[in-house]
Amino acid sequence: MMIGVGLTLPAHNLNVFNARRASFKCQKSPLNPTSRTHVSSASSTELTRETLSNLEKLLQKSNQPDPERVVKTSTSNGSIETKGKGLLEGLNLSRIWPEMKAAEEMSPRHLNRLQRLLSKTMEYSPRNNLGSRWREYHGCNDWSGLLDPLDENLRREVVRYGEFVQAAYHGFHSNPAMSTDEAPLPRHVALPDRSYKVTKSLYTTSSVGLPKWVDDVAPDLGWMTQRSSWIGYVAVCDDKREIHRMGRRDIVIALRGTATCMEWAENFRAQLDQIPESDDPTQRVERGFLSLHKTRGAHVPSLAELVVEEVQRLIEMYKGEPLSITITGHSLGAALSLLVADEISSCAPHVPPVAVFSFGGPRVGNKGFVERLNKKNVKVLRIVNNQDLITKVPGIFIVEKVQQQQDNPWTYSHVGTELRVDTKMSPYLKSNVDIACCHDLEAYLHLVDGYLSSKCPFRSNAKRSLAKLLHDQGSNVKQLYTHKALSLNLERDRFSFPMPSCLPSPSQ
Repeated sequence: MMIGVGLTLPAHNLNVFNARRASFKCQKSPLNPTSRTHVSSASSTELTRETLSNLEKLLQKSNQPDPERVVKTSTSNGSIETKGKGLLEGLNLSRIWPEMKAAEEMSPRHLNRLQRLLSKTMEYSPRNNLGSRWREYHGCNDWSGLLDPLDENLRREVVRYGEFVQAAYHGFHSNPAMSTDEAPLPRHVALPDRSYKVTKSLYTTSSVGLPKWVDDVAPDLGWMTQRSSWIGYVAVCDDKREIHRMGRRDIVIALRGTATCMEWAENFRAQLDQIPESDDPTQRVERGFLSLHKTRGAHVPSLAELVVEEVQRLIEMYKGEPLSITITGHSLGAALSLLVADEISSCAPHVPPVAVFSFGGPRVGNKGFVERLNKKNVKVLRIVNNQDLITKVPGIFIVEKVQQQQDNPWTYSHVGTELRVDTKMSPYLKSNVDIACCHDLEAYLHLVDGYLSSKCPFRSNAKRSLAKLLHDQGSNVKQLYTHKALSLNLERDRFSFPMPSCLPSPSQ
């Protein structure tokens, strides 16, 4: 080799070349840990991992696209081309190099993202100043131009209102029993947003009761058979900075879904009844929902009375300020939200703008009821999961021609604007998830947080934590993520949430 070099290089450059060649021999490449003088067979795996780790560090320096922003495009031959991913993922070296799979699992990029998604701490989108546009986000134009693609500010507001409903579920399960001898005491509710304070507890009462023999046969049912139950709360924003951000002071009414036997019994009373305050016989709502809304309990007023009294008090207290009323609910709570909105929209001479954000809500009334809410300028945004059967009842088995008959008692119609999500679009959930997962509130919030548009249903940089979804719907989460969560060796209490000692609600 030296003879070849001597023949091809001038003599006066030979010394310089040899010096540089010697220095090159002594240098260790960051990608070649085997340049050490001795490598034992026992450390070959460690060297492989170190090689890949060093390689990935160098690639990350030159890899400009955000690894979370992955775009898939179809090539001319129908194959899928992945752009924006790291080179190691694109090459899929694990197929030809068995140790590559373990190296990918150890990649800081993968683990840090998964740990963040499995963390109990939510990573919210920025709270942008809504300012003069708050009425638009509150539905004054029926959310035109904000749903497809989904506006970032609206996404965050929808998820935030969904978490108010989760607080109602937790508040109920923390103490579901109601005293039959005295009025209930004020209930503490842990709100997800500290800018709000609870001002009123809300209760519903069923007009039906179970026969006495049920208590004799199953005396341990307890709160499951009580006629009156805590169902939600009224809260008002009292933080100056948040009021400035939102452009107004917001009053929130949050209602949970079905939890007791009496509430389930009311759900099945699907006959349409005329609204008591309406002179129009064509304006009808479901009998069971109306019963829970209007029936008084032994020691509590009806839901309608409680809401009207509190809203009137708050309107008077904050007279002169820009106000909004936001009603949010899930399942049964979504149905009652429409009745509450109808009730309070005319409870005072100058009622603030009223909007409803409902999750997984059933049909509530007929076309006459829809026209009634439209005339009162009540704005409704229904978040609907394609696979959620609850959003298709009552009236799912009624012939379409019968559904279109205005005076038929089974003619149900949905209200408002629809934001449709799809369980199958989530990269984390199985395609064959069960009915409970499709109706689960946390699954709804997961899908809304990931929804981008109808053409790109799930964004790759979704913010919401997977911890609660994994805890509540572990059997419906893809095994890839459940196994990775275990491989991270996370403590069990990382996935521990306050769970009720009673039967779970639809969101759990």
